[in-house]
This record gives sequence, structure tokens and C-alpha cells, in this order.
Amino acid sequence: MAPARPRRHLNEFGPPRRANTIARTLMQWEVVIGLENHVQLTTQSKIFSGAPIRFGAEANTQTSPVDLALPGVLPVMNKTAVERAIRFGLAVGATIAPTSIFARKNYFYPDSPKGYQISQFEDPVVQGGSLTFGYEKDGEFVTKTVNLTRAHLEEDAGKSLHEDYHGMTGIDLNRAGTPLLEIVSEPEMRSAAEAVAYAKALHSLVVWLGVCDGNMQEGSFRCDVNVSVRPVGQKEFGTRCEIKNLNSFRFIEEAVHVEVRRQIELIEDGGKVEQATRLYDPDRKETRAMRSKEDAQDYRYFPDPDLPPLVIGPEWIARVRAAMPELPEAMRARFSGEYGLSDYDGLVLTQSQAMANYFEAVVAKAGKEQAKTAANWLMGDVASTLNRENVDIGAAPVSAAQLALLLKRIADGTISNKLAKEVFAGMWEAKSADENLADLVIDAKGLKQISDSGALEAIVDEVLAANAKSVEQYRAGKEAAINALIGQAMKASKGKANPAQLTELLKQKLAG
Repeated sequence: MAPARPRRHLNEFGPPRRANTIARTLMQWEVVIGLENHVQLTTQSKIFSGAPIRFGAEANTQTSPVDLALPGVLPVMNKTAVERAIRFGLAVGATIAPTSIFARKNYFYPDSPKGYQISQFEDPVVQGGSLTFGYEKDGEFVTKTVNLTRAHLEEDAGKSLHEDYHGMTGIDLNRAGTPLLEIVSEPEMRSAAEAVAYAKALHSLVVWLGVCDGNMQEGSFRCDVNVSVRPVGQKEFGTRCEIKNLNSFRFIEEAVHVEVRRQIELIEDGGKVEQATRLYDPDRKETRAMRSKEDAQDYRYFPDPDLPPLVIGPEWIARVRAAMPELPEAMRARFSGEYGLSDYDGLVLTQSQAMANYFEAVVAKAGKEQAKTAANWLMGDVASTLNRENVDIGAAPVSAAQLALLLKRIADGTISNKLAKEVFAGMWEAKSADENLADLVIDAKGLKQISDSGALEAIVDEVLAANAKSVEQYRAGKEAAINALIGQAMKASKGKANPAQLTELLKQKLAG
């Protein structure tokens, strides 16, 4: 009986066989990743029928004869779905095809009543484009641009239900015919971190544009990840495997790590990676073969005879362009020029339209001079509280106007930066709509900063008398000794002393 293989240490490329081979493994292998994202479009009806779209509805109640593929029915293109595709294409700088073709992608599956899927193959509506995003790498914030191959329109399939059917499978066709935009990237990502950052940026963009609600739990934004490995320096790609239907960013990261580890181990053990479609099991932390990977010819694509070519003229594109919101890239440039924010600040604040709008609403109330402070608060205390409470910025109990008043109170010396954090926590807990909430919390908690010179002088005199050694050290030339005195004075004032005034007063007394 062969001895068990030793446990491995997990790292970016999976767990190498021995701890001392980690560096060798990292140097020898390069990961190649491309993503295919299925984005459910925000239309009221399906892509080729008038049936409604409502997640969670009773099974088979959101269907029509077209969705059920009854004899004699004909598909009719949903104009709004096309406009959603045009909007996305414009946002990523892609070419909008003047003429695109719908094809039948033939395969049998129980939840596809037609026996084929209407999709686009040779002539997609969106061609090319790119997406730029930022992420943290080795402790630094870096940006990367990934090119897009295409984005094409297609219909979703139904859903097979395996639970509560006493060993049988039920078919729910509510989802059949739901409009999708499949967005395909070039294989230009080289790590799980890059793949996750790309997916997050794409998710943010489609929600920003209003083409998708982004609800990953409901399947509105799904991801298939193509993963391969190759020796460093090799130009040819390795054999890829596609990991299907990942519906969380965490699963994308885990699945890439696991699949990369599997492929490296397989190759180093003398095996060969077979092209296949796989599923990720988050409980067992493994990918499992689903089926051998089909190529395009296996689907026997041919133009759908029931749908004419989709013709998009320049006037239609111009109308869509005129109705588009300000794009994140343009907004980041404006934030830099108008408010003096850094590139990093702009990238973080434009991760969602709701966050960007909140920031601008704060600045509108607090004044442009408070823009950097507002950015710091949103990326700091506000963001950490939102994450801890699992709340979106749009549902935050502290409004932009309320936060703006808090920033004003810091600027005018009513409270210190340190006390402002306590005030913010009180505002969050209060969940009041009163725009003067900051003042109410400051008064209720007695947090107003002491700026009265007489009161401060009394505190300073008391501290100097009680800390003769620090006074002696400062006067002997050890300037850092004043920090201990400032700390004691702040403690005596319970953190309410105006720091600037306190420091100046201490220096005057020590110089006397």
C-alpha cells in the first residue's frame, strides 16, 4: 500500500508538496484566468416574450407559450434588453455591432424546453472594450486593465429542482427566457486576487449603469471562471478548465486557488489536464468534474430562422448615450480636479454610485474645503461601520446632511477628531432623521470641546505641578517630553480639551 501523500501548505498556487518547494512552485508556474459573467438584465419582461420576471414566484407562474416552446409560437426581441447591452458596451468603450445575429445553441437539458438556447455566436452585439480596476497587491494599491472579448445577449434556461420531490426532479420554467448579457474577458488575469477584483469592478459597473440589480444570491450576477496553468515563460496556454456558476466573490477566490492547486499537482505527478467543465464544492473545498468541455462545434450553432438580424443604427446608440449616467472613470477624474482627491480616494468612492452620491451630498452641505475629510470618513469610520452592520450606504441611519454637520463641528472646534468618533457612534445608534443630530448627541453626551482659555489654563497648571520631571526634561531640551504632558492634560479634561489650544498654552507656560 502506497504511503499517504503529505499534507500541503496553502498559498496562492495551492499547497505545494513540501514547505521548501513553495518558492520553486511559485517560480515555475503561471496562472491564466479568464471570466465569463452572466448578467441578468433589468427588464420587466423576458427577452423574447411578454412574460414577467419575478424572483421567488411560485413555480411555473411566470411563463408564456414562447417560454414553454409550444408549437407555432415566435420569439419577439425585447427592445429594453438591447438598450441595456448598448449601455454596457458604451461604458467599456466597446464597438456596438451595427448588425448582430441570434443563433440557436443546441443541447439537451430538462429545463430547456426548446432543446436549444437562443444566443449570439459569430456576431455579438458588443465587441471588444476593456475594464480598469484597482486592488491591493503586496501591500500596495495597483490598477490593472483587462480587455473584453465580447458581450452577447441570450436567454436563460429554466431550473431543475431536486429537493422535496421524493427522489424525482421538478422543472421550474419561471427563469426560462430571462434576458442575460454574457460578458467574456480575455484570459489576462494572473491570480485569484485579480479575478476577484475584476469581478467586483464588473459587478459595480453593471449596477452603476442600471443594467443589472447585482443580486448574486438570486443569480442576477453569476460567474464562470476559466483556469489554466503553464510554466513561467511559456507562451502557449495550458489546458483550461471552466468552473461554473460561482455566485460569490469568496467562492471565486477559493475555486481558483483549489483548481490551480489541482492542476499543478496533476501535471507534476505526470498527469495531464483534460479540458472540462467543473463545479466548486465550498464545503469540501474541491472542484469536481461536471462534464467534458464542449467546443463550439458541439453545440451546432446556426442562425435562428425565427429572429431577423438585430440592426442598431447610430441614432439609437446616440439616444442611449444621452441617457447614461456619469461613468465612474469620468467621476474619478472630476473628483480629482474639483476636490483634489487622490486616485485611490476616487477609486474607493466610486465603487458604487450610492457611495459616490453620498460623498457629494456630504460635500454639498459641508463645503468643498471638507472634501478630503469627508472622503476619509467615508473610507474609514463609515465604511467600517457599514461592513460591521452589513448595511449598504443607501440604508445607513446617518444621512449625508447629518454627517456634514458632524464634520462642521470638527472644523469649528466644537469637538475633536477623537470625540467625533464617539459622536458618530451615537448618531448611528440614535437612528434619528433630525438634521441637527450631531449637535443633539454632542449635548446629550457632554462632549463639547473645551476651548475656554481660563478652563484650559487651570488644567495646564495642575498638570505642570503634578509632572515636575517631564517639565524638567522638556526645559533641558528633550522636546518629546511635552507629549506626556499633553496626554496628561487631555486625560484631565476627559478628552475634551482643544488639542491645538492646549499645546500652545503648554508651550507658553513651559517657556516662562
